[in-house]
Amino acid sequence: MKRICGLLILLTIFMPLNAQAAEKIPILVYHSIAEYKGHGDQELYVAPDVFEKQVLYLREHGFTPLTFEDWGKLDKVEKPIFLTFDDGYKNNLQAFAVFQKLQTNDFLPKGTFFVISDFIGRKNRLSENDLKRLASSNLISVQSHTATHPDLTKTENLEDELKGSKETIEQITSKPVVALSYPFGSFNERVIRETRKVYEFGLTTTPEYYMLGGKKEENAELPRLYVTGSMSMDEFADLVEGKKKEGTEIFPAPSKSYR
Repeated sequence: MKRICGLLILLTIFMPLNAQAAEKIPILVYHSIAEYKGHGDQELYVAPDVFEKQVLYLREHGFTPLTFEDWGKLDKVEKPIFLTFDDGYKNNLQAFAVFQKLQTNDFLPKGTFFVISDFIGRKNRLSENDLKRLASSNLISVQSHTATHPDLTKTENLEDELKGSKETIEQITSKPVVALSYPFGSFNERVIRETRKVYEFGLTTTPEYYMLGGKKEENAELPRLYVTGSMSMDEFADLVEGKKKEGTEIFPAPSKSYR
């Protein structure tokens, strides 16, 4: 009996972390990387200098930013994290510039830009040339936020919004589109069923951590955590380090109409 107990203790000590307990993996969501100038929801604007400090924090504290093409590496890297950006705003080029500035031989900052395919090239949106340049870098993955940004739960014909958007983006970037961000975070069983036919991943705005090794393995309902304009660096650190308590908010929730 003593020998068996000793073996159990050794197994517990040397068991991989994600086998002992579910690991919290933050999937962050941003919208505009720009100074707020009075238009829209201020909480959806993160100033470029603040964003740079946040990415620098990730670099200095051993995080590994991933894109959804890297999903298979989740349990193979130190402190995995996802940085996602919704709507395809032109000011997201500021995030790309920060990534370029802060990358080193040991730190490769990556992000996923979810673009609305019918909005590509509009005045305040990324252009086709922007998307080609971003996709050809090793820093940005360009993915889908549907064709026209409707509430998918109220949309009768989902084919154009899902498949059409994917095909349009792939024609521009010449890269696979594997992930969809649900507009307004809205989804139901029908939306999930149709999303699975076209994409490997569906992203919500459910404010939780993804649990590696836990029960939340549903790739079509991935949760995300908002980074807001009023968030302090201490709050950001708590968020990415997994110290945000489930079911609580350490920052004001953005209005649903802008998600």
